[in-house]
Amino acid sequence: MKLDAKSVAEYVDLVPPDRRAGFKRLRATIRKNLPKGFVEELSYGMIGYVVPHRLYPSGYHCDPKLPLPFANIASQKHFVGFYHMGIYADPDLLSWFKEEYAKRCESKLDMGKSCIRFKNVDDIPYVLVGNLMRKISIDKWISIYENSIRGRRSRK
Repeated sequence: MKLDAKSVAEYVDLVPPDRRAGFKRLRATIRKNLPKGFVEELSYGMIGYVVPHRLYPSGYHCDPKLPLPFANIASQKHFVGFYHMGIYADPDLLSWFKEEYAKRCESKLDMGKSCIRFKNVDDIPYVLVGNLMRKISIDKWISIYENSIRGRRSRK
C-alpha cells in the first residue's frame, strides 16, 4: 500500500485510522531519539530519516541525487514497517537488537534485512526503538556506509 503524500504531515494523515495513533507514537519516538544531524523527509514513498546532502554531499550511491538513507517508517498493506539500515549493515547491532527484542517482546520478531514488521501497533516496542535510534551517530553511520561501499567495490 503506497500512501500518495506530498509531505510528512500528509503521510501521517493518510495512515489508516486503526493504526494512526501507534504510527504517530512510533514517529515521535524516532524523532525524540534521532541523533543530531539526521533529518526527516519523505523518502522512497515513506517517512525517512536521512543524512542531508549538506552533511554528506555524495548522497546515496544508487542515486547520488538522493540523500543517504538511515531509517524509514511506513504504513504498508498489512503492517507498519520500521526500516533501520544500521541493523542491516552492522551485525553486532543486529545481534543486540534481536536479543533485546526477545527479552522485551512476547511476539515473535518479524524481520527482513532492514525491515521490522509490526502487524499490530500495540506490539511496537517503543523504548527499544528509541534505544536503537540512539546507537548510531550520523558520523558513525557515514563511516559504516562508506566501509560497506568500499567492501562491495573490492569484491567486484
